[in-house]
Amino acid sequence: MKKIFSIISLLTISILAHGQTDIDKLTKPIVDEAKRLYMTEMASWYGTDLFLEKFADPEKIGGYVSYTENEISKCVFFSRSDTPKVIGTISFDSINNLTTASTDLQERELTKTENDLFEIRQIALNIVQQDTFFKTYKNTNFNFIPLISDGEKKVYILTRPTENGVVIFGNDYLLTFNNENKLISKKQLHKNIIPINYVDKEEGKEVVSTMHSHLSETEDFMTPTDICTLMLNEKFTKWKQHNVVSKNYISTWNCQTNELNVITTESMKKINKNKEKRTKKDKKNKE
Repeated sequence: MKKIFSIISLLTISILAHGQTDIDKLTKPIVDEAKRLYMTEMASWYGTDLFLEKFADPEKIGGYVSYTENEISKCVFFSRSDTPKVIGTISFDSINNLTTASTDLQERELTKTENDLFEIRQIALNIVQQDTFFKTYKNTNFNFIPLISDGEKKVYILTRPTENGVVIFGNDYLLTFNNENKLISKKQLHKNIIPINYVDKEEGKEVVSTMHSHLSETEDFMTPTDICTLMLNEKFTKWKQHNVVSKNYISTWNCQTNELNVITTESMKKINKNKEKRTKKDKKNKE
């Protein structure tokens, strides 16, 4: 009987492992995109601080864009004019080591990539201001992240809080553009807004594990914006993990290792069922 049980267990593990490989293939592009978003946003955060320390006339700054080129993350600042020029570039060979960041204050023309990033971000800004498709909420701002990768031009729009102590998921959007920087689609990634506090207000304790759910209209897995938001905030929240529950999957982001693990809800039911059986068996043996 024990041998039969062992064979069944091994078969179950084999089937789950095969299914997990398929899931990993589906989720890898999501994680890769999330990390591109994260690198872009961190270059903007750190680049702004470093540039303002060294640039003498902030009134001349018309804006900035960030991107990664040949594994170098850059935050590029341009002038306030109808035909902007680059007035400064902060470059990072490692976004986690600011001591190696370099500053170039030489004025120059925008590259093709920089100009495209500038254009699609401006278009996105204009669209959001005129289109009621985009929802606004009290104590929040929109954060625009233009991204060009794998031949695709996109602008992700995240909702960020204006108050400390809260992380916001949801109310995020994806705009895609063609080669001529014309808008070709707009998509709402979550149909709702999900604020989560760092600290349990009732008990005054730090929260270490959090979750939100995806409606049927939302993706089965965590979105790139979910993961990017977690990576941007995990150093402040001190969360250990965050879970996203959908109809078919349970996604878990490890905030300490920056890894995504996904399991089907059906597999989770089987695991819990087997756990219950083992618990009952152990209890019976003790009796």
